[in-house]
Amino acid sequence: MAHVAGFMVAHDVSARDWQMGRNGKQWLLGKTFDTFCPLGPALVTKDSVSDPHNLGIRCRVNGELVQNSSTNQMIFKTEALVAWVSQFVTLYPGDVFLTGTPPGVGVFRKPPTFLKR
Repeated sequence: MAHVAGFMVAHDVSARDWQMGRNGKQWLLGKTFDTFCPLGPALVTKDSVSDPHNLGIRCRVNGELVQNSSTNQMIFKTEALVAWVSQFVTLYPGDVFLTGTPPGVGVFRKPPTFLKR
């Protein structure tokens, strides 16, 4: 964890219309619009976190809890992700990793739910 400064919340926004139908189902383009992926509002330093692999992850939409999980459910630990990615990409101070999302994503619910149509 020597190369990790800390942890913060990220909103991994997806334009599902671009990912699922428009532009030949281009997954990446649906995540790269201006204002997507807001971070913060604060960085919690790693020294302030006793166990980064046992943190609660919750998402509420209009006050309703729609995702409830923990970082202990991650398939790969933070250290392993940094080591693997650094084999292919030069990493610099300030680089950000998004490690995935817990179960409960709206598009995969039955029926699917979206923030806006």
